Amino acid sequence: MFRKIKKKLFKRNRQEIAPDEIFLDSSNLPDFNRDQFEGRLEKPIAGRTLIFVGTLFIIVGVIFSYRIWNLQIAQGKVFAKRSENNRLRHTLIFSDRGVIFDRNEELLAWNEDNPHDSDFSFRRYSTTTGISNLLGYIKYPSKDSAGFYYREDYEGVDGVEKFFNEQLKGENGIKITETNAFGKVESQSVMEPPQNGENLRLSIDSRIQSQAYNIIRQTALEYGFAGGVAIIMDVETGEILTQVTYPEYDSQVFSDGSDRAKIQGFLTDQAKPLLDRATSGLYVPGSIIKPFVALGALNERVVTADTVIHTTGSISVQNPYNPDEKTIFRDWKNHGSVDIRKAIEQSSDVYFYEVGGGFGNQKGIGISNIEKYVRMFGFGHEVDSPFFGLNVGVVPNPEWKLKTFNGDAWRLGNTYHTAIGQYGFQVTPIQVVRAYAAIANYGKLVSPTIIAGDTSMQKNTKQIELPKYYFDIIHDGMRPAAVQGTAVALNIPSVQIAAKTGTAELGISKEYVNSWTTGFFPYKKPRYAFAVLMEKGHRSNLVGAAYVSRQIFDWMTYNTPEYLEEKQ
Repeated sequence: MFRKIKKKLFKRNRQEIAPDEIFLDSSNLPDFNRDQFEGRLEKPIAGRTLIFVGTLFIIVGVIFSYRIWNLQIAQGKVFAKRSENNRLRHTLIFSDRGVIFDRNEELLAWNEDNPHDSDFSFRRYSTTTGISNLLGYIKYPSKDSAGFYYREDYEGVDGVEKFFNEQLKGENGIKITETNAFGKVESQSVMEPPQNGENLRLSIDSRIQSQAYNIIRQTALEYGFAGGVAIIMDVETGEILTQVTYPEYDSQVFSDGSDRAKIQGFLTDQAKPLLDRATSGLYVPGSIIKPFVALGALNERVVTADTVIHTTGSISVQNPYNPDEKTIFRDWKNHGSVDIRKAIEQSSDVYFYEVGGGFGNQKGIGISNIEKYVRMFGFGHEVDSPFFGLNVGVVPNPEWKLKTFNGDAWRLGNTYHTAIGQYGFQVTPIQVVRAYAAIANYGKLVSPTIIAGDTSMQKNTKQIELPKYYFDIIHDGMRPAAVQGTAVALNIPSVQIAAKTGTAELGISKEYVNSWTTGFFPYKKPRYAFAVLMEKGHRSNLVGAAYVSRQIFDWMTYNTPEYLEEKQ
């Protein structure tokens, strides 16, 4: 049997005999202790395994070699620089924000040492009343919990701080601090010095600003008005001398951000102190629209300066759908026989019903021309600078009515009401003062500016092509209005004022009104236009915008008379 086995093995090309190929029986089993691994034969490692492991080591070696080459040679300079920066720390040097002055170099916003963070300055605002909505407020640079700044600049949020942020903010600098392995500072040097922001000199006089605000506030509280506005603008340069909105918020409170209760109070106040009524408030204008309709009537030749309309306190229009009914359009009183000057002086509604929409033998200019002429003076358009708001208001017309009132057609009564500044008419106070400046300067529609000495906006001046004589007629009506007419409260000895008042009824019940007084001064050589609005007072009030205007002019007479004098 052994020979057979041997012969079989030789047939396998003399391969090595595997242990399992040896036949054993119970008689020749050796006495091994299997639990102690005695008698067990080790198998040799297969060749394929050696090849696989060897290849794996080669690949790992190649990868490590490549990484070493990449770190030391290919990107050696990059990582060396990064390593250097690990001990050279770059630190921001915050620039100081530009200081804001009024036209007389009175400080309105400036910088102080910051009690909370020594890295950047603390923004401080004047406690002068009436300037917060004008100035706005800022957000400070902010850092995360690790101490890294994610907002590296002051951020203007509203008013001057926002719209002139680029000029005010400046450019931050960089400081390099060298530290050793223990974090100890070895040296410091400034790599890039900071560039402080530009200072701004505003065109406003903060004395008038504060006093006008206090007068409006007191009047509103005493007589129940919801808010108020006062604007005075140079009729030639567009510089804003005063721009007051009441109520106002507190720039310091919003910039500090620490008094959450006060901030929340401003945000939820029903009186809307965050609304800049002077630039963004929309109001029914009422009779202050009449001078612009008058210019249209003169230019369209439906009346002359001598045309007299006999009024009786109202007009009646036949209802075209019911011959037994008439619609009555009332005046606020019977003015008798009036020409165009008298109609402006006494603010005759009937006169403007007739020259606006026509009545009997008197031809009117119609709604399309009413719209044409009021738009000439900037109503229904944005004021050129976004600082003064983006609201365009509403000039009613048939297309607007179709869209607003579900296809309802335009009627003659709508023209009558539009001619006296009612119906859907809406304007902003800045539009009003700009339009009256154009009446004062004989048709130059200037763009307002809040920066003293700024002439850049004058390139936007538009000339309204109407005869100078027509403007003289309007002047001749507005001056008597302040002497003996609806604005008689402004008949003061210190300055001759040309004025126009308006009482705009609100809502269906007409229980509340907006009270307007607008105009320009001095009368013979106009320097400034003005607009004063007292918002949403009860219609029974005998006190309104004319009362507020009178107090402002009385105060200016004794404290800032230089603005009331005629320019030589």
